[in-house]
Amino acid sequence: MRNIIIAGNWKMHKTQSEALEFLQGFLHEIDETPDHREIVLCVPFTALPVLSKNLHGSRIKIGAQNIHWEDSGAYTGEISGTMLSEFGTRYTVVGHSERRQYFGETDETVNLRLKAAQQHNLMPILCVGETKEQRDAGETENIIKGQLEKDLVDVDQSRLVIAYEPIWAIGTGETCESGEANRVIGMIRSQLKNADVPIQYGGSVKPGNIDEIMAQPEIDGALVGGASLASSDFARIVNYQPF
Repeated sequence: MRNIIIAGNWKMHKTQSEALEFLQGFLHEIDETPDHREIVLCVPFTALPVLSKNLHGSRIKIGAQNIHWEDSGAYTGEISGTMLSEFGTRYTVVGHSERRQYFGETDETVNLRLKAAQQHNLMPILCVGETKEQRDAGETENIIKGQLEKDLVDVDQSRLVIAYEPIWAIGTGETCESGEANRVIGMIRSQLKNADVPIQYGGSVKPGNIDEIMAQPEIDGALVGGASLASSDFARIVNYQPF
C-alpha cells in the first residue's frame, strides 16, 4: 500500500510571523482530512523553529528544502542533517529543479544529499523532471531515467519519496495533463527496485486541478508550490476529492 503524501514547498517565502498566520488559518481546516494522507510543510530554514514549536503533537510533518551531505564544515550557506534534526524535521526536498538550475546542483551532489538525509532519518523527496526543450525533443523518458540512475546509487528505496516535476510546468501556470503525468510517473515506477515508493506530481498544482490529478492511479500525492502559500488553497488541495 503506497502512502499518500501532500507536501507544500514554500520556497523563499514567509517570515516566522507569516508562518504562524498561515497555521492559524490552516489547522482548523484539516480536522476531517483522512488520516492516511500525510501532510508536509517544506519551509525556509528560518521558519523551522517556530513550526517545530507550534506543530508539536500535530499530524503535520515539517520538511526542509535542502540538506548538505556533511554534518559540519566550511560550507557557507548550507545546513546539515544534524541541524535539521534538532527541530524535529521529518522530510527534506532534494534536487529541486531550481537548485539544479540556479545553484549548480548535479546528480552527483543530489545523490550525496539523498544519502545524508537517510543517514539522519529524514525522508528525502527527490525531484526529477524535464525541461520544455527536452520534452519537445522527445527526450523526457531518457532524461528522467538518467537522473534516477545517477541519483539513486546506494539509496535505500524503502525510505524515499519521488516527485515528478516537469520543469516547464513549475510556476508557469501550465500543468502537465493528468493522464500524461500518470504515464510518466508509471515509467518512473518501472525504473525502481521498490514499486511502493510514493511518487508525487508537482508543477502548478492548484485547487482547480488537484481532484483530477489525484484520481490518477499512479500518482501518490503532490508537491505544491505557490498554492501552498495560502492556507485556504492548500487546505483544499489536502482535502482533495478524487473522481
